[in-house]
Amino acid sequence: MRLLIVDDDAGLRQSLALLLGESSYGVEAEGDPERALARALSEEFDLILCDVKMPGMDGLSFLRRYRAESGNALVIMMSAYGDEDAALAAMREGAYDYLQKPFKPDEVILSVRKAEERERLRREVEALRSSLGIGAVGDLVVSQSRAMRDVVELAARVARHNTTVLITGESGTGKEVIARAIHKMSPRSERGFTAINCAAIPEQLLESELFGHTKGAFTGATSDHPGLFELANGGTLLLDEIADLPQALQAKLLRVLEEGEIRRLGARESKKIDVRVLAATGREMEQAVERGEFRSDLYYRLNVVRLHIPPLRERPEDIPELLTHFARQVAQRLGHPVSVTPAALVALTNHTWPGNVRELRNAVERAAVLSAGGLLDCKDFALANGAPSAQNGVPSGVLDLKTQVEAVERAAIQRALEAANGNRRQAANLLGISLRTLFYKLRRLPAA
Repeated sequence: MRLLIVDDDAGLRQSLALLLGESSYGVEAEGDPERALARALSEEFDLILCDVKMPGMDGLSFLRRYRAESGNALVIMMSAYGDEDAALAAMREGAYDYLQKPFKPDEVILSVRKAEERERLRREVEALRSSLGIGAVGDLVVSQSRAMRDVVELAARVARHNTTVLITGESGTGKEVIARAIHKMSPRSERGFTAINCAAIPEQLLESELFGHTKGAFTGATSDHPGLFELANGGTLLLDEIADLPQALQAKLLRVLEEGEIRRLGARESKKIDVRVLAATGREMEQAVERGEFRSDLYYRLNVVRLHIPPLRERPEDIPELLTHFARQVAQRLGHPVSVTPAALVALTNHTWPGNVRELRNAVERAAVLSAGGLLDCKDFALANGAPSAQNGVPSGVLDLKTQVEAVERAAIQRALEAANGNRRQAANLLGISLRTLFYKLRRLPAA
């Protein structure tokens, strides 16, 4: 973390630089606020400690000019006794914190470490949002629904910890995408990410696949074979469809999670492993526990943090952006532009999408491949529960994006209000937005 100290008191600059340097921070110091501002805007700093009272330009003016020039480092103000009002005014202008002189070394270190933690979390959230946008995990290009923003931010918070995470959601919502994003944001990102579908492998083979076996452990075991836990050592292992894990293996998995070691089939000794385990399921785990199909102790061990991905039908405001993203992807593969007509946009937004994001992506690709041209209309889409039809909204021939999106929002809000029998709070919950946002949209879109 790189810091800039701005204070006209040379003794204070020197003592702060020494204190923070001993704590392994990179420290620069300036006594002239004009020169400090120039450096703050031209160099990369994570944190600025700025005095409130300085000749030529005071700390509040420094902060205002720094923010006006799009400076984004956190700023901690330093004030002498009697200058608290100025420091609080600076905080109202966007300063992160303030320290009152004379301050103790521990107070300075604590304030800087708090700022460091906040900055690290902000960067993790931004990086995760970016990767869930048009990057490596682009199946969830969402920026509209509050529900998905909450999922992304919680994923960012848990990514840097080693805790187990249970990811739930219907098929096609993107559970593995979120798991990969958590791995990418974690300290294990340089190591491997491994995924296994517990429902896709026969029970008699699954134990060997997970934990490995030794030569001669069973008929056909002609050599030693490491399991996925060993192969994922140091990295992340996703156990998809965890609810379908056979009960005989549930006890073994629990021991792995509790003791951090595995034993190959046929082996006499256990091996220590260091694997971060993520689990995913589309089933209701609580019901599986109640029916005795899944061990309650394993369930509670996996369900330390739960991330639930809402189905696409509960966040229709994400569909226009997803459509744009998938159309762009297909266009790159086909070598010609691909777009969706206003009528199709409204119809697709009103479709229930039982297969969620995966179904939407496949529908766009199929339509683009089979259509005569690059402009996709309702007739080009064939959906599992019937082809969508255009609904109230976009006037014929309108191509303006703002008008199209407003029509889609209007239709989605109308459907939510109908489903909630006019209860606006419940409609807001169905849409995945706040009640305040719904009121704003109702004022902006009076025809809804």
